[in-house]
Amino acid sequence: MSRINKALSLRPQPNSAPIRTAMVLAAGLGKRMRPLTVTRPKPLVEVAGKPLLDHVFDRLRSAGIGRAVVNVHYLADALEAHVRRRFADMEILVSDERSELLETGGGVTHALPLIADERFLVVNSDNYWVDGPVDAIHLLASRWDEAQMDALLLVVPLARANCHRGQGDFHMDALGHLTRRKPGRVAPFVYTGVQLVSRRLFKDAPGGAYSMNLLWNRAIAAGRAYGIVHQGLWFDVGTPGAIPETEAMLTGG
Repeated sequence: MSRINKALSLRPQPNSAPIRTAMVLAAGLGKRMRPLTVTRPKPLVEVAGKPLLDHVFDRLRSAGIGRAVVNVHYLADALEAHVRRRFADMEILVSDERSELLETGGGVTHALPLIADERFLVVNSDNYWVDGPVDAIHLLASRWDEAQMDALLLVVPLARANCHRGQGDFHMDALGHLTRRKPGRVAPFVYTGVQLVSRRLFKDAPGGAYSMNLLWNRAIAAGRAYGIVHQGLWFDVGTPGAIPETEAMLTGG
């Protein structure tokens, strides 16, 4: 296929269907957020006046997503009770990982029987982002190209990755193709924890616990992993110290 045709995947798709289902990854142990996570799961740690998980669901609601699959493991009863109590206006399905923590890739694979859609959103529950001129979830939906993509990742420039201490995750070419950061080097884009994926991505996926990185690497090798740049604010709220730093930036303090 020509470079011109491939470039179409970066342009808005006029007949793009809305995203109906989101997989919310909420089963992690939250070790980096201790001691705040000794008695509560990380998604229920509060930032800017409400739990991180509630901020995620606010974004899902504003994008018109009516169904969410949430995986649970650490302090699962508290997390399950929270989502069923606070988000009664959405269809909530719980993917139970109480017996075994399955990591990101394994968690989504385990939940696939609960997801009817051919493409769906996957969101880390400890994200904090503010939409820019275009809603981030709508942006992903409008750029999705079924013929070209198995994964479309929302990324943010390293220079705008607030509270982030890493060296970046990906390089991205003019057509949106992603490649990995080389060891010991810096990459210009950071993964935000928000992605739109096809069920094709999970074809022949391993059983048990494994990382999404395995599937991304496979999609990158096939030229089917793409990125799109988030147009608003994003914060890496991974440690207790990042919470006041994030809140200060949000209030201009």
